Amino acid sequence: MAKTIEASLETPVTPSIDPAEVAKFSAMAADWWNPNGKFKPLHRFNPVRLKFIRETAEAHFSIPKGALKPLKGRRLLDIGCGGGLVCEPMARLGAAVTGVDASEANIKTALTHATEQALKIDYRAGTAEGLLAAGEPIFDIVLNLEVVEHVADPAQFLADTARLVRPGGLMIVATLNRTAKALATAVIGAEYVLGWLPRGTHDWSKFVTPGEVETALTGAGMKPETPIGVSFYPLSGQWKLTGDASVNYMVVARRPAP
Repeated sequence: MAKTIEASLETPVTPSIDPAEVAKFSAMAADWWNPNGKFKPLHRFNPVRLKFIRETAEAHFSIPKGALKPLKGRRLLDIGCGGGLVCEPMARLGAAVTGVDASEANIKTALTHATEQALKIDYRAGTAEGLLAAGEPIFDIVLNLEVVEHVADPAQFLADTARLVRPGGLMIVATLNRTAKALATAVIGAEYVLGWLPRGTHDWSKFVTPGEVETALTGAGMKPETPIGVSFYPLSGQWKLTGDASVNYMVVARRPAP
């Protein structure tokens, strides 16, 4: 079964990388960033979600399309950032990016790769609860991507991450629906038949329905919108936005301005 991410009130910290560790974490970074390696599914998924994040932010903040640095001046949090596959593109779009992950190894890997790319990203090992406990300033954009289905208490996690969104800001949630189709495709198909993901990556019982996301975010003062489906097309090998939210889906939620 997938490892559950437990809540922690400890302040997220940026771990130091000993010179003796550089080669190890460089190798891990190369693995994370290899489009044909074990993270291939994320690399395939990335283009559609990166485009969606950019276009959603441009529309929400009335940013002219085509700007070279459309997110300049915006603080962005990627919670559960992994090796930085979303943080780096967001930094290149001009955002002041904070990436937080419960795995210190992931954070060291992300730090190493960002340094190699000459990108300044505030990476920290910790949790959303730790950010709140530390009195972290709130963010213009909070990205909650493929993490809610791994936490111990999804409703509380969504409520906590919502508290990190400033008035007038937005959150984007991407997760898996708890349906029979998701069990067949995202777990049995992807992990046991096709081998796209390591077995045990997902626990279907922890998948979250759009209704559960809406309830948690509404209770936290957010205004969630209708979920948008994201479907994989095997013939083209591409992910596309669709009206089918029965497996993968994204939800945009906005915190009203005062």
